[in-house]
Amino acid sequence: MVTSSAAAARVADAAAALRERMPMTPRLALILGSGWAGVADAIEAAGVASFTAVPGLAGPRPEGHPGRVVWGRLEGVSCVAFVGRRHLYDGATAADAALPARLAARLGAQILLVTNAAGAIRRTLEPGDVMIIDDHLNLQWRNPLTGAPLAGEPRFPDMCRPYDPELQMLAERVAIDLGLRVRRGVYAAVLGPSYETRAEVRMLERFGADAVGMSTVPEALAGVAAGLRVLGLSFISNVAAGLRPTPLSHDEVLGAGAAAAAAFTRLLRGFVAALPDESRQHA
Repeated sequence: MVTSSAAAARVADAAAALRERMPMTPRLALILGSGWAGVADAIEAAGVASFTAVPGLAGPRPEGHPGRVVWGRLEGVSCVAFVGRRHLYDGATAADAALPARLAARLGAQILLVTNAAGAIRRTLEPGDVMIIDDHLNLQWRNPLTGAPLAGEPRFPDMCRPYDPELQMLAERVAIDLGLRVRRGVYAAVLGPSYETRAEVRMLERFGADAVGMSTVPEALAGVAAGLRVLGLSFISNVAAGLRPTPLSHDEVLGAGAAAAAAFTRLLRGFVAALPDESRQHA
C-alpha cells in the first residue's frame, strides 16, 4: 500500500511537472475514457504532454487510451484533460488510478468530469446512449482513500451524493437540447479485465446497477475527498456481456466509441458552454 506521505509526494511531483509546462490554472478537469478521447481535439490553444512526462501517470493502458495531458480552453473555459487512464486490472493501485483527480485539485480545478464506456444492464439502456452517473457501486474492492488521509482530505468523506446534482441537471438539459439519448443510472465498477458472466450480470442487476465498467470510481472518490464537484458520464457502448447471445470484444467497444465520438464532443462542448460565467475567469 502506498503511504499517505508517498501519495502526497506523488501529487506534488506531478503538479510541479505540469506547472512547468502549463501556464494557466484550469477551472475544469476532464478524464477521457474509452470513446471520449476525441473531445481533446476541441480544446483550443492546447498544450500537450505525454503521461510519461508526468510522474505517476505513466503505466500500462489498453488500446483507446492514448496517455497524454492536454490543456487550453474549451468553450472559453480553462481546462486540463487526461486523455486515457490507468486501470486496476493492469496492476495499478487505487491511488494510481485516482492520481489525475488529486492532481486536478492540486492544479486549482473546481470541477471534475469523469467519462467511460460501459455495458448496459438495465433493459431500457441502449448502445449509443449517454448515462449520467447518478450513483455508483464500488465492486473493485479498493479505495484510494485508505491509509492516512492526505492534507485537505477528510478522514470520512460523505459519499451520499458523490455526483453533483446541479452538474447532472445541466448535462441532462444540454443532451436533451442536442437531441441525444440520455439516461441516469447507477454505475457498477468491477475489477476486470474479463467481461462479466451471466450470473455476475444477474447479481449486478439485483444490486441495483444499471451499467457496468472497470474504472471511474477511484477518480470520483478522490475527487469528492479533494473538494471537487464531480460529474460522471458513461457511454453505453454495448449490452453487458451476460445479456447478449454473442461474445463481446474490446474492438467492438472501441468501434462504438469511434462512431459516437462527434456526439460526445458536441455534448461536452455544450455542457462547458453552459457553465456559469465565473468558469471563464481563470487565467
